[in-house]
Amino acid sequence: MTGRGNAWWKKGVIYQISVASFSDSDADGLGDLRGIINNLDYINDGTPHSLGADAIWLTPINASPMLDFGYDVSDYLSINPRFGNMEVFEELLDACHGRGIKVIMDMVLNHTSSEHPWFVESRSSRDNPKRDWYVWRDGRSPGRPPNRWVAVVEGSAWQYDDDTRQFFYHAFLPFQPDLNWRNPEVRAAMFDVIRFWLDKGVDGFRLDLINFLYEDVLLRENPRRFGMRPYDWQEHLYDRSQPESLEAAKELRRITDEYPGRMMMGEVYTDTPEDAVAYLGDGTDALHLSFYLDFAQRKWNAGDFRESVEWLEGHLPPAGWPCYYLNNHDLPRTYTRLGRGGDAEARAKVAAAMTLTLRGTPIIYYGEEIGMPMSRIPRKMMDDPIGKKFWPIPVGRDGSRTPMQWSGEKNAGFSQGEPWLPVDSSYVERNMALQDRDPASLLNWYRRLIWTRGKKPALQCGNYRALGGTPKGVYAYVRERGEERIAVMLNFVSRERSLAVPRDERGGSTWRILLSTHGEEGAEIDASLITLQPLQALVLEGI
Repeated sequence: MTGRGNAWWKKGVIYQISVASFSDSDADGLGDLRGIINNLDYINDGTPHSLGADAIWLTPINASPMLDFGYDVSDYLSINPRFGNMEVFEELLDACHGRGIKVIMDMVLNHTSSEHPWFVESRSSRDNPKRDWYVWRDGRSPGRPPNRWVAVVEGSAWQYDDDTRQFFYHAFLPFQPDLNWRNPEVRAAMFDVIRFWLDKGVDGFRLDLINFLYEDVLLRENPRRFGMRPYDWQEHLYDRSQPESLEAAKELRRITDEYPGRMMMGEVYTDTPEDAVAYLGDGTDALHLSFYLDFAQRKWNAGDFRESVEWLEGHLPPAGWPCYYLNNHDLPRTYTRLGRGGDAEARAKVAAAMTLTLRGTPIIYYGEEIGMPMSRIPRKMMDDPIGKKFWPIPVGRDGSRTPMQWSGEKNAGFSQGEPWLPVDSSYVERNMALQDRDPASLLNWYRRLIWTRGKKPALQCGNYRALGGTPKGVYAYVRERGEERIAVMLNFVSRERSLAVPRDERGGSTWRILLSTHGEEGAEIDASLITLQPLQALVLEGI
């Protein structure tokens, strides 16, 4: 059955590409599909000189007015002309598959753009056949929305329409009206969208906000609670994570399983990690992978990360599989967030070793492998509607979406035109071309980690066992599969730390260094007492 055994989405490494920011092939300042095709050898050319990623996840490429980075879809069955066309997308699919690279599409099923023809029709009159394709309601009284639900961004989740004198629901921004998944026609239409792209040959989907598909049918009020921002002033019992959303995820899984080798991973936006686990179902009947935000939000602390991993390991369904990431298009880049204090490069190498050796599917974000920092974007150059709305409060997401820093040339080699977002000023000394030539660079550390992972079944699908008795500041664990044993030791502090790998029934204390941020790879050592250097990542293989 799909989802069991050593499926590619378990063994492989997923590389998230912000299409607009990766590579511009036509000098219009915006990255595009052709730009990705031109750089596939960088992602994986079959040799250790490439990054070695097994799959790419593309941010939304459907037609869109691009008011929210493409997460406002105006046509699910076409390609945004800013990125290319269907012919180029099919060429990308063929080129990826020819290299053994899987292609994952970002699919926004919860809401559409207000410019989508469905919503234009729905808004035209109360008796339009598409009216019930969205969530329309009368107010509680003139000028008052149906309830007190708030949007994730800010303010009421209801927008009044003057022409038809009703409110429509939007969990996020007013130009992103929520679809009414309780309407069988909507469900059928969205399932047809999924089948359309599966028939095209895509290998999987990243499902945006999968736990928001349904709202409480009675629109009951959320209980009040204390929080840091308006959205957190409510306990979101009725406007997200409804049982019907999980059932929809299971139906999507049944459709996906009709196509051998395909997968679904989903964003479960919640402050309750139990919700993220719930959308895995029993591990075989819902999402293949569910994003675990708790891990990505931890501070630079060995105990914090260990606690997060141990929680997930203890709460997964028996057939469930974890996935881990530290960066994406919505989060501050960790090179900046976790690298404060002057140790950013060393910390980035430790973080990479952790992400790529834990039990679970690792997801890395374009530019993470060269340590792109969180950029500061001038107000007049912002694209993110959240950043614009709350400026000067630094909550905008543009800083994690700046153009890929390919070289020290003009515009970092991203484009011959004016980039859609400014290139970060670090590009002169921090770029792919420079790091490609430096054996000790962060990029080459990522390459060695990924290619080593690809050769070691224990790192791909082996068991996970945390080592006890480690000194403060060290996170250590063993990955095992069959007779293969690999120990990972991560020193999160700027001081030496000593520890031992305990003996077990399968062998003694002699290990070979597979990978180390401090050299000596290939050497044999006695692991009965190991001294880790400050901020060292050490990966050992049992002999």
